[in-house]
Amino acid sequence: MKETNQEPIIHIKDLYKSFGDLDVLRGASLDVFRGENVVVLGRSGTGKSVLIKILVGLLTQDRGTAQVLGKEVATLTEKELRDLRLKIGFSFQNSALYDSMTVRENLEFPLVRNIANLTRGQIDKEVETVLDAVGLLQTINQVPSELSGGQRKRIGIARTLILRPEIMLYDEPTAGLDPITCLEINELINEVKEKYKTTSIIITHDLTCAKVTGDRIAMLLDGSFVRQGSFEEVFDTSEERIKSFFDYNFIQ
Repeated sequence: MKETNQEPIIHIKDLYKSFGDLDVLRGASLDVFRGENVVVLGRSGTGKSVLIKILVGLLTQDRGTAQVLGKEVATLTEKELRDLRLKIGFSFQNSALYDSMTVRENLEFPLVRNIANLTRGQIDKEVETVLDAVGLLQTINQVPSELSGGQRKRIGIARTLILRPEIMLYDEPTAGLDPITCLEINELINEVKEKYKTTSIIITHDLTCAKVTGDRIAMLLDGSFVRQGSFEEVFDTSEERIKSFFDYNFIQ
């Protein structure tokens, strides 16, 4: 656990979000400190993805605080929000690659769009560096349809890394992948943290992913965080909702 006197990079306090009569977040509070991988655990539909969409300004909370890098996201202007998003890498569940572009073109796109006056040599170097970091330099001229699900996931992470974000948000990074590929993605998440010095929130319902990648686990149930700590601390409980979540993962 991180020292509590350290300033959090992400500060979530009493966050509420409803859609009509459906209350998704109900007083969620969480601090994330520099250099941490914090796993947000919860079953589908518990508000995990809503939470990170609020953190990048894709949704606005009904009430409560969501601060990223010291800024209240809901109060930012469009320009301030764009500037903040450049410091946040968002790894989508489906990798969000452009099918009509090669891997090289997919990675060049955010770089050229956001950084002016790069030379061809600089662009090539950045693309090759992040591809090498995820172990897929050989795919540079392929298109996404030629890649496996695990490879597409890695390319999606590489495209996120190319802008050197301070924060990484992973949305279900192992969803739909076979067990061996899941282990590889988990390992990559840890490698990204060490090599790029990122602070991460990892949204998942996969307990193996949580145990391998999480410095700290935060269990989201019924719209609020009911338990935080190490993997062992979170699941060392007789609370039936948490025990059933563990059993759902490992006994089914």
